[in-house]
Amino acid sequence: MNILIIDDEANLRRMLGALLRSEDYSVAEAATAEEGIRLAAEERPEVILLDLALPGMSGLDALPRLRDALPGTPVVMMSGQATLSDAVKATKEGAFHFIEKPLTPEAVLLTVQGALEVSRARDLARALREELGPDAQLVGESAAMERVRDLIRRVAPTDARVLITGESGTGKELVASAIHGLSPRRGGPFVRVNSAAIPRDLVESEMFGHEKGAFTGAGERRRGRFELAHGGTLFLDEVGDLGAEAQAKLLRALEAGVIERVGGTGPIAVDVRVIAATNRDLREAVEEGEFREDLLFRLEVVPIHLPPLRERREDIRPLVYHALERLRRRYGMPSPNVTDAGMQALVAYDWPGNVRELLNVVERLVILGSGVTIDAPDVRAVLPAGRGAPQAPPYVDGDPRSLRQRLEDYERALIRGALDAAGGNIAEAGRRLRTDRANLYRRMKRLGLRGDDEDGADARVDDEPGSETSGGGDPAAPGGGEPGDDPPSAVSDRHAP
Repeated sequence: MNILIIDDEANLRRMLGALLRSEDYSVAEAATAEEGIRLAAEERPEVILLDLALPGMSGLDALPRLRDALPGTPVVMMSGQATLSDAVKATKEGAFHFIEKPLTPEAVLLTVQGALEVSRARDLARALREELGPDAQLVGESAAMERVRDLIRRVAPTDARVLITGESGTGKELVASAIHGLSPRRGGPFVRVNSAAIPRDLVESEMFGHEKGAFTGAGERRRGRFELAHGGTLFLDEVGDLGAEAQAKLLRALEAGVIERVGGTGPIAVDVRVIAATNRDLREAVEEGEFREDLLFRLEVVPIHLPPLRERREDIRPLVYHALERLRRRYGMPSPNVTDAGMQALVAYDWPGNVRELLNVVERLVILGSGVTIDAPDVRAVLPAGRGAPQAPPYVDGDPRSLRQRLEDYERALIRGALDAAGGNIAEAGRRLRTDRANLYRRMKRLGLRGDDEDGADARVDDEPGSETSGGGDPAAPGGGEPGDDPPSAVSDRHAP
């Protein structure tokens, strides 16, 4: 059964029932709270429409009993004489939404549609928790997400190493956590290392630990992440950002199953399953000499790719309703209805920040919106401007610029757009453009662009377009050649990733 209506007004039940059945919902009706509680336990509806003022037990008194009987089932309160305090109390008791009488067909259908989406997202999340472990939040109905879940189920019981690839914000850590939660190691630790966030001179100490006095500031012995993950899983996030020396040490640890602390005198055996993730193309990094091929072979026993959200737009709707339900529980406020136009606006956006950006935007809509509906203008008001890549300029007869100049102008606009989207952060702009930071610095230097480095300081590249290093001069000169061919880097080592 889809929907249970609990209301003492027979005419209203009849009207609501006819409306919902005309939309192919199955409906049951109850005239009292007691009858409604019994029917809910027997029929287990996906959504409950509950009147506030009922004879005997009131709707507010029935609400916690319904929530106990059917945890997570959306309950929509209805009333023609509700006060603000009633709405607040109902929300604190777990009501999904509050609609006022007299009811309109549009309001009822919109609310029911949203509640059903939440109910189905809840059921999917529960099935995933049972299947993939308590921390799994792999919401999505697309064929791509089904393939990801299938790979997780197949690889988790083994000790095989996994390499998870995908853009930032696609949920790589959730996949790693789900693999750990389904594995025989689930009783052991799950230790995460963000390789990109560790200063290069501290990577070895962070990963493998150090002995007291091994270097200035090493006042005591410290165990590294490999030791902390002994008996469990080590998740190496952004593994593509490791430097050459750290890559060599990691390769030895994977091959031999032993590590050595900085300043240590002997090997330490570790029993660790390694799951790695990256938003870089590591095969391209191998070709460019920035990543060891033998290490890639060791890490990529089983590859799992998470496609960006723009390539699986059918997952946006369940993700939106999943986010709304989480926010309802967190903030104790009714979930707003998402109109068809509002959902279409969310689905049409390209989401360069992927699921992480979508969740942030939905939270912004809930906090800043009216609290009743989310419509297309609300969505457009909170979506950041200028987030898409500029369109390639059309061919125009008579343009005096050479092919190289036109390509450089387009490349300059593309990088500027990425820098704007990343707030001037060059590392983040590189991730959005799917290139490493050093390569982006070289291109920016050639094009005379500048941005902010990761510490917020202004990282300036002062060569002007058209100068010798801007690529606008002779192809044989430094910085010449096609825009895709990088000149030798003149950026100092401190800018290297």
